[in-house]
Amino acid sequence: MATTRLIKHHTGKGQTVAASLADRFDYGQNPEKTNGGELIRAYECDHETADAEFTLAKAQYLVITGREQKKDSDVLCYQIRQSFKPGEVTPEQANAIGYDTAFRWTKGSHAFFVATHIDRKNIHNHIYYNSTSLDCTRKFRDFFGSAWAVRRLSDRICLENYLSVISDPKLKSKGQYKHYGEWLGSDKKPSFQDQLKMAIDTVLYGKPNDFNAFLALLSDAGFEHKWGRGGVLSFRANGQERFTRLRSSTLGDGYDIESIKAIIEGRAPLPERKAAPAYIPRRINLIIDIQEKMKQGKGAAYAKWATVYNLKQMAAALQYLQENNLLVYEDLAAKAEAASDRFHRTNDKLKQTETAMKRNAELKSAIVDYARTRPIFEEYKKQKYSNKYLAEHEPDITVHRAAQATMKELLSGEKLPKMDALKAEWQTLAAAKKSGYAEYRAAQKDMREVVAVKGAIDHLLGIVGEKNKQMERQRT
Repeated sequence: MATTRLIKHHTGKGQTVAASLADRFDYGQNPEKTNGGELIRAYECDHETADAEFTLAKAQYLVITGREQKKDSDVLCYQIRQSFKPGEVTPEQANAIGYDTAFRWTKGSHAFFVATHIDRKNIHNHIYYNSTSLDCTRKFRDFFGSAWAVRRLSDRICLENYLSVISDPKLKSKGQYKHYGEWLGSDKKPSFQDQLKMAIDTVLYGKPNDFNAFLALLSDAGFEHKWGRGGVLSFRANGQERFTRLRSSTLGDGYDIESIKAIIEGRAPLPERKAAPAYIPRRINLIIDIQEKMKQGKGAAYAKWATVYNLKQMAAALQYLQENNLLVYEDLAAKAEAASDRFHRTNDKLKQTETAMKRNAELKSAIVDYARTRPIFEEYKKQKYSNKYLAEHEPDITVHRAAQATMKELLSGEKLPKMDALKAEWQTLAAAKKSGYAEYRAAQKDMREVVAVKGAIDHLLGIVGEKNKQMERQRT
């Protein structure tokens, strides 16, 4: 679980801009902390001369824009500290995650470098990015909630890399909120042995056809396997360094090859296992059916892109579930249904308001036309519907008759309202439409989001595929 902190760096007291940057960067680039400088990666700058490059960019910004801030309020650079759970990432993986975080946070518009420190138990990144943009025309401005936004982006990237995240960083302790980096929670990730045992139980309860199917299902769940000397079978989970041997002395009674084969072949009953924790490791299925696309002629480049796309989409879905505490599928389904119902109710209400506004506008227009052409139509009646008079005033007479027909249709026997009442009704309807549109957009956004997440989870659980098969059987 990566924790983050966003820090502003100002000019030190009695120091120049260059000296202040050099002091900060020297600490981050310490060779003793970065494996001799091998764990430093830069974007659009050289980390060894980053202090001079950042200073030059600020001078160019002043020349181009003519804007100069006070020394005390000017932010020289920003730093993101990103710390990982001990034993969960390698230094190289942490550095890559830090680089991805920095690039996506700055959108590639600011120079930065990432220094990964390995001198402590928890591997952590120091990400420094220039407050001045690459084109030297603007500066990065800290905004309300920026620290939360950095954390959320870091969590998203961690999920994309199969790392754990903190589900509730604001857990209270002694009346105050804990620092994000101090939060570990009560539901810690199980050990690799426990993960393997839970995966084995899950696969056995699914009743695989044979031992090869058992191995294939464990592979789908993210466990690599190998055969060693003497027929010893071992498994390794994602992020695990050493393999775990499948034998009772390592995992406990019932977790050896012979016991598992006996259960699969029906020679032994499925033992009652201890209820598994909520966390069950598994490899995320693909949202895009890559195999089907390959059959349609797509190439290796498309398969690579689709794999990354699916991973990011699923990471976004998992983050949504954690942030909204939707850890039970039934809760997700209920929320999706409620969001859909809310959207349709809001949509129907908005359509009713728009229909009423249309009626109001048509009625006002008909009243105006009727009043304007009434003298001409009355004269037409006095002349006993003279064809000569009709030829001279046919457009106005036609408008009068159309207005009269419209009022009759819209009023349906009701009393003709006064124009002031219609204008007041219009104002009320316009206000209702304005607020209704705001509610409509919010409901639409919520519905699209939760329905998209449910669709991803349905694909993950194979629900979509099963529904499609049922529909095909019904057709035939």
